[in-house]
Amino acid sequence: MNFTQSFRLAVKSLLASKMRALLTMLGIIIGVAAVIIITSLGNGMQNYMNRQFDQLGANLIQVQIWGLGGMSSRSVDPDDMYALVDKYPQYLAGVSPYVMAQGLVRRGADDFDRTSVYGVSEFFYDAQRNQVLSGSHLGRGRFLSYIDVERRQNVCVIGSYLAQAAFGGDALGQSLTISGTPFTVIGVMAEYADSTEGSSDDVIFIPYGSAMQLNGSGWVDLYLFNSADQDNANLAKGIIETRLYQIFQTEDAYYVMSSAEMMDAMDAMLNTLMMILILIAAISLLVGGIGIMNIMLVSVTERTREIGIRKSLGAKRRDIRSQFIIEAGTTSAIGGAIGIVLGIVMANVLTNVIAFVLGTGNDGFVAVPTPGGIAVSFGVSVGVGILFGYLPANKAARLNPIDALRYD
Repeated sequence: MNFTQSFRLAVKSLLASKMRALLTMLGIIIGVAAVIIITSLGNGMQNYMNRQFDQLGANLIQVQIWGLGGMSSRSVDPDDMYALVDKYPQYLAGVSPYVMAQGLVRRGADDFDRTSVYGVSEFFYDAQRNQVLSGSHLGRGRFLSYIDVERRQNVCVIGSYLAQAAFGGDALGQSLTISGTPFTVIGVMAEYADSTEGSSDDVIFIPYGSAMQLNGSGWVDLYLFNSADQDNANLAKGIIETRLYQIFQTEDAYYVMSSAEMMDAMDAMLNTLMMILILIAAISLLVGGIGIMNIMLVSVTERTREIGIRKSLGAKRRDIRSQFIIEAGTTSAIGGAIGIVLGIVMANVLTNVIAFVLGTGNDGFVAVPTPGGIAVSFGVSVGVGILFGYLPANKAARLNPIDALRYD
């Protein structure tokens, strides 16, 4: 009996017991669908994060300062960081303190208690790309200037949500208060997220000195540097680390990370998480394989007389064995195909759900089923069927034809 005949017999056997065949394939279907969904979500998240990092730029260097506590006089202030940029202009293009200010935002009688207020310098905005270091673009007006920052002028740039909710879209030249201090709107950022309360569009940028006054603190714990070019990013990072070590005499008081390192770290974390989830999903494939083996053992018992007749007519052990292995492989292959279709459909559904939740639209998160992931999932499902189908097939092949013919 050739492969085609064995395949036809396998399909005929499955159609004869449709419900049993579906239940047999259920573990394979769930396992393959879970693997497709997990890999699709992982690839989509990886692509989404890479696009976010690309918007920030490959030259970005983030410096977190913890200090040594109140027992030490060693500290870093913005002037130290500006002096470092002035000393190494061939490696460092600029720096911006990044201060999260505390205070209630109010416009008239309306309070905006979920609005984020950040203190930055003029370097936070790149005029050539019309983009701030956080990735959003300037829509109208202008960004903070050197004079605004140097004189700590009470001016601000607001997000698109606040411009619409507080000013009805006409915000330039208008005023709002932060902790009772009036600030004049000089610029409005273009819509970046979904223009909802608490989103990335519900923000205010003010001079970092004004933010420090609002906080009542002279301490800045986060700085954003830009290297002069991508090739010198590691050298620029080394210069910053050397200077900070000279100040604190320990590496425990600060942390320096480039955007490339941040991307690599996020990719590593995501890959590890995906592997764990895929291993969990593989349990379903194992359960499906056990189900196939169980049903094939039942099938061998039910078809004992058929096996005896075939052997008495000259069928060899390898013919019987191959027939049942092909039947097990066909069962798992059909289950794998159904699982792939289900996985792709669910990945598309989750893409729309996540895009709606994140408010990113069609340009945001997209779950991407890859041909490689689909091929591997299908191959593994067929392999599981063949592997777990071998024991029943071997049992059928070793049946004594006389005993098989006598079986009732």
